[in-house]
Amino acid sequence: MEKLQRIPSSRQVIAFIFMMFLSQIRPESLRYSIKEEIENGSFVAHLIKDLGLGTGELAARSARVVSDDYKQRLLVDPQTGDLLLREKIDREELCGPIEQCVLHFQVFLEMPVQFFQGELWIQDINDHSPVFTDREVLLKIPENSQAGTIFPLKVAQDLDVGSNGLQKYTISPNSHFHVLTRNQSEGKKYPDLVQDKALDREEQPEFSLTLAALDGGSPPRSGTVTVRILIMDVNDNAPEFVHTPYEVQVLENSPLDSPILSVLARDADAGNFGNVSYGLFQPSDDIKQTFSINEVTGEIRLRKKLDFEKIKSYHVEIEAVDGGGLSGKGTVFIEVVDVNDNAPELSISSLTSSIPENAPETIVSIFRVGDRDSGDNGKMICSIPDNMPFILKPTFKNFYTLVTEGPLDRESRAQYNITITVTDLGTPRLKTEHSITVLVSDVNDNAPAFSQTSYTLSVRENNSPALHIGGVSATDRDSGSNAQLTYSLLPPHDPHLPLASLVSINADNGQLFALRALDFEALQAFEFRVGATDRGSPALSSQALVRVVVLDDNDNSPFVLYPLQNASAPCTELVPRAAEPGYLVTKVVAVDGDSGQNAWLSFQLLKATEPGLFGVWAHNGEVRTARLLSERDAARHRLVVLVKDNGEPPLSASVTLHVLLVDGFSQPYLPLPEVAPERAQADSLTVYLVIALASVSSLFLFSVLVFVAVRLCRRRRAAPLGVCSVPEGHFPGHLVDVSGTGTLSQSYQYEVCLAGDSGSGEFKFLKPIFPNLLVQDTGTEIKEKSNCRNSFIFS
Repeated sequence: MEKLQRIPSSRQVIAFIFMMFLSQIRPESLRYSIKEEIENGSFVAHLIKDLGLGTGELAARSARVVSDDYKQRLLVDPQTGDLLLREKIDREELCGPIEQCVLHFQVFLEMPVQFFQGELWIQDINDHSPVFTDREVLLKIPENSQAGTIFPLKVAQDLDVGSNGLQKYTISPNSHFHVLTRNQSEGKKYPDLVQDKALDREEQPEFSLTLAALDGGSPPRSGTVTVRILIMDVNDNAPEFVHTPYEVQVLENSPLDSPILSVLARDADAGNFGNVSYGLFQPSDDIKQTFSINEVTGEIRLRKKLDFEKIKSYHVEIEAVDGGGLSGKGTVFIEVVDVNDNAPELSISSLTSSIPENAPETIVSIFRVGDRDSGDNGKMICSIPDNMPFILKPTFKNFYTLVTEGPLDRESRAQYNITITVTDLGTPRLKTEHSITVLVSDVNDNAPAFSQTSYTLSVRENNSPALHIGGVSATDRDSGSNAQLTYSLLPPHDPHLPLASLVSINADNGQLFALRALDFEALQAFEFRVGATDRGSPALSSQALVRVVVLDDNDNSPFVLYPLQNASAPCTELVPRAAEPGYLVTKVVAVDGDSGQNAWLSFQLLKATEPGLFGVWAHNGEVRTARLLSERDAARHRLVVLVKDNGEPPLSASVTLHVLLVDGFSQPYLPLPEVAPERAQADSLTVYLVIALASVSSLFLFSVLVFVAVRLCRRRRAAPLGVCSVPEGHFPGHLVDVSGTGTLSQSYQYEVCLAGDSGSGEFKFLKPIFPNLLVQDTGTEIKEKSNCRNSFIFS
């Protein structure tokens, strides 16, 4: 193929389309030449060399070729960089009678966008012979015609152009006529029959000649037609048109059979020689199919729809023939007026259907617009909706680039339906719309978010293992794997909290489970943090605080601190017979390891040796006399006090009290048998009995106190309800406050003092100590020792 030199290109910019040349556009055109009818896939040019690009750059930049006639006649081989023919090109189909047949095309590249203007010149080959429309031409010539008279003949049609087109006419040899080839301004060649000498109808009334049309190809092609000449009697006036040439404008959307204009010719002859008939003179096939003329009236009408975009004007030759065979010629120029009957066209050259979010300005599509109309009907405005984060940029000629205005956010909007509207400026305005769907692909830019910053869950103690106690929930605004969450337990801030043995979490749904039974008395509440991590790259995470509150169950019975129950040394309370009603005999002190209403204690007298003599206050456990004592009342009484909590179901404990009625604290007494016979109380033995009883009671109370202290400290070691630990054989040297049971109407404190290292220490039990440090009631002092090393305060 022959490569022609590059020439500068220029183009008028239409104001309403706002076209401009960018810096990426090459200011010169690529110009190539091929012959028509060569096979598809034929080599046209080596683009990669002509564009000055590197090997493989055409493929990397998605090179494409677009033709101005909206047909893909060329293609680029991205591997070799060659410009190839996509299909056979018929020059006559593409350009018709135009001699310089040029196919305009553009080569555009992406990343960055770059355009190159190109021209492909189609060379004609001699593939068509001249053709006459009729097989025979009838020509009537009067016998008085003079030598040198010229008679026009019908023209032949040759679709080839240039040297391959029609060049000349010849006629078969004869003595009366020869052919003269006449050139017109449009480049067509017309045959004229020239008379060489006078005719004599009587000598030869008819001639039959062969007219040949020859082109200039190699080898030349030809076409022939028979010319039949009839010699007519004399008719000396030929018809003449009144106005010639005629000029008329016709709208391209004129309906069929609509009148275009009427022509008129006059003949000065009379009779039959003066009668004129009209016809089209040597019309082409296109003119015969498009127009018709009334032979009598000379009215020209439309037979076929006009199309301004195909043919903008017609040159119609007409003739008027009289009855004697003479004719006159005329010309009608018909201009087709454009109407806005073609909507704009839009073709997508490049399209990106998915764009990652947060990306900077990105090319979505490259497209071309066009309108086959002319003038304002062919001017266009291209637009997209205003509420879209996209903009249109005019790129090259009638090419546009659709780009993002800035980074997109998939979480705000994941899909855009962009309607590109191309509107012309004709009347009425026509428009074309094309929709593009752009998907925003996800980037992991959102961390998981918990529904709450902190969660509070509750579980009852003594629960079954693997019990579901609640759950946490987090969401991620991303999609796909970026939104798939994994839950986990985070290391606790308290290193002593055995979190891994307390709870577990389902990694998929955040549900929490208690791994073992919980004990309220050992652990009332604990906190930990959970994390949610997505599966993006890089992974993002967040965390929330979870607080688990252990609810108390009534699983601890009341425990009596005083008096302690010891079968070997029962506790005996001394009451003077002179005591008034309401005299405080003793106080039953009890605690409950539970909390809340499960630890609310109530007291009641369950059994008594003599009912009605003693009473127990329900809220504080005080045992008081109910009436005055008399000599008739038994000296020894046994009371059973029931201590019950307020749980559901309630739990209880009982304590047995032994009460001894005495005449005074100076009166000695001895333990009485169960029957308590009156004769056992001899006056002489009273003092000794009192002393012996006091000694035994002291030893008993000391043993009980040691036993209680050991029991309490062991319970403290098992569950952190107390605050002391007891080394083997010793008591801690500080006070223990077990107040707050919520069972007493007022707070009481009792102090028990133990002697140090003797192993048989003594103790004292004092009256209630109130917060204001005032001692109420005188109480009963059993034994006092000033050098107490260990003290326990019971409330």
